[in-house]
Amino acid sequence: MSWGIELWDQFDNLEKHTQWGIDILEKYIKFVKERTEIELSYAKQLRNLAKKYQPKKNSKEEEEYRYTACKAFLSTLNEMNDYAGQHEVISENMTSHITVELARYVQELKQERKSYFHDGRKAQQHIEICWKQLESSKRRFERDCKEADRAQQYFEKMDADINVTKADVEKARQQAQVRHQMAEDSRADYSSILQKFNHEQHEYYHTHIPNIFQKIQEMEERRILRIGESMKTYAEVDRQVIPIIGKCLDEIVKAAESIDQKNDSQLVIEAYKSGFEPPGDIEFEDYTQPMKRTVSDNSLSNSRGEGKPELKFGGKSKGKLWPFIKKNKLSLKLGAAPEDFSNLPPEQRRKRLQQKVDDLNKEIQKEMDQRDAITKMKDVYLKNPQMGDPASLDHKLTEVSQNIEKLRLEAQKFEAWLAEVEGRLPARSDQARRQSGMYEAQNPTTVNNCAQDRESPDGSYTEEQSQESEVKVLATDFDDEFDDEEPLPAIGTCKALYTFEGQNEGTISVVEGETLYVIEEDKGDGWTRIRRNEEEGYVPTSYVEVYLDKNAKGAKTYI
Repeated sequence: MSWGIELWDQFDNLEKHTQWGIDILEKYIKFVKERTEIELSYAKQLRNLAKKYQPKKNSKEEEEYRYTACKAFLSTLNEMNDYAGQHEVISENMTSHITVELARYVQELKQERKSYFHDGRKAQQHIEICWKQLESSKRRFERDCKEADRAQQYFEKMDADINVTKADVEKARQQAQVRHQMAEDSRADYSSILQKFNHEQHEYYHTHIPNIFQKIQEMEERRILRIGESMKTYAEVDRQVIPIIGKCLDEIVKAAESIDQKNDSQLVIEAYKSGFEPPGDIEFEDYTQPMKRTVSDNSLSNSRGEGKPELKFGGKSKGKLWPFIKKNKLSLKLGAAPEDFSNLPPEQRRKRLQQKVDDLNKEIQKEMDQRDAITKMKDVYLKNPQMGDPASLDHKLTEVSQNIEKLRLEAQKFEAWLAEVEGRLPARSDQARRQSGMYEAQNPTTVNNCAQDRESPDGSYTEEQSQESEVKVLATDFDDEFDDEEPLPAIGTCKALYTFEGQNEGTISVVEGETLYVIEEDKGDGWTRIRRNEEEGYVPTSYVEVYLDKNAKGAKTYI
């Protein structure tokens, strides 16, 4: 099966067919390009959708994500981001492996096709020129033969006429001979050109055209094979992301299965539990007897001595049952909530105080890290004056120390309020009682009943009484906690990129390629703390490559 043999006379149709093949290839490229645009648009819409439903930072909505159902929804949003990323991968791979490659191939194919059909037209023009030469030689031979025949007839006529002179007859005879010679020359020329044309025509139809058409056939078959391979690549690009997409869906299912309704119910209790005891039975008041008022009007409180609630109301006033009515609306509208959260129920107040203490501890630790970093930098300046002036850091160091002291006093104040609230609440487990018990051990305080008897007659907490109370604490030296400090645990490893000679105090020498343990990350001062056996010290962070262990728990000491 060869186009050169079977389609030797279909030059124009082959030209149209190969152009159609290129058009089909360009149409497929356009199809894939539009598919990539759809994938990118879909991925963008998925990302926008996931971002739209992400909880806003520092908002009430973020607090809702403590519940397992909300956590599962957040995991679903995160997986949707990864899911969108896979569609971006599809678009990228289809662009690089199909559209770009095929676009380059189409340009090469057009050049190759143009070259083959140019050779074919050139061969056509050559055979047409040979045919025209043959036709011209043939017409000249025919004309010369007719002229020779007329000259011969004229000579015979002159020779038979007795009235014609001998000279005229001789002239006619010579003219006839000339014409006969011209006819013979034309005949020889025509024969030669005819042989040449037949040779050229044979070469054209049996050599040149078959070779050109065979190359065109091979080119067309390569085009067909290439578009088939592109279609396979098209499917393979999709197939490659299926496992990752499946993993995203598995993670969504896993998140859904992690939803714990009992845990969410417990969180609701922790979020809204007031800590008050339910009201007791209402005593029967006998109006047949003289009216007796047992306690002051409209009050309901717990008798702390008997451990039993006692109803106290008189006249026509209605008893106020705290759990079922709203209080302190006026005080909340008139101004901000009191600093010690005395307007909240006991359990909620304890949680807010605990949260405030934890936040203050984090701020203290942050300021201490900054102070340590400035101190290290000052030591470096003292040992290497060319790096900077140590005195320039004194103001900043003083400012940070003052901030630490203010935060410590603030933490002591809230610790005192927290101790008071926990004293009022029923006994709980040691772990749940106080998460910041380390501060009691390190900072013994004397509390002067800053919010003594905050309960109003109806069992609520009032703001006015809390503002009249005062907390007095004794400051202690918080630096004592560093005296017998245990060795810091390793939080990862590092590899020395260069050799460092630790000649200054607090530094440690390392050799290029040496592996050591990391016990403290760079705090922003350019130094990393490492350990070799029992030897510890600092090295420049730029001299080592750090590999942190994500599972390691670097213990931090809060002050």
